[in-house]
Amino acid sequence: MREIALDTETTGLSHKDGHRIVEIGCVELLHRIPTGRTFHCYINPERDVSAGASAISGLTYDFLKDFSTFSSIAQEFYQFIQESTLVIHNAYFDIGFINAEFERLNMPLLNLSDAIDTVVLSRKKFPGQPANLDALCKRFNIDLTKRTKHGALVDAQLLAEVYIELTGGRQTHLFKEEASKENAIYINKERREPRIFAVNQNELQEHEEFLKLLKDPLWKQTSS
Repeated sequence: MREIALDTETTGLSHKDGHRIVEIGCVELLHRIPTGRTFHCYINPERDVSAGASAISGLTYDFLKDFSTFSSIAQEFYQFIQESTLVIHNAYFDIGFINAEFERLNMPLLNLSDAIDTVVLSRKKFPGQPANLDALCKRFNIDLTKRTKHGALVDAQLLAEVYIELTGGRQTHLFKEEASKENAIYINKERREPRIFAVNQNELQEHEEFLKLLKDPLWKQTSS
């Protein structure tokens, strides 16, 4: 089962207002285990980055203007996410922006219903609790020190860890550990001397009487 934890950074809050993607980060998971394969790029949005978005991501148009436009990386990005389920924190936002970019290029659009939204997962698992990525990382004791600003690849890496936790990742390992303890053979226990139980004459007699009731027992059969 191939899944892609995905995050984007944008020039603003709404693609309907003409805002564009400025960064994409993807982390590949196989059976909910990171493979080490990633996709990451900065993108020239061909427009200014809003002050609010820049404050969050630290990205400015002066930094982005020398990178490729979305049209230049679209096919490589599209190929990377093929044959996978996308795992996104607030999928409506990211898929809306991606589809707006794909639509400009007449490329196939992503289906929102095919994505796994970790916001939805977290609200089901922890109703009434904060569902933002920072809060979830703190809940699961995931290291946030590398997240000084919102960055697509860093956030995708954190998202992958959060997703694994939301779907029982560490608990699975705990169950395996408990199972291994139950099946373990402990050789360092204090040795106990074997106890000898003597058989009295009455018990021997009863045993002989019982054997007479058995018809053709195996130990009296001879091989032909």
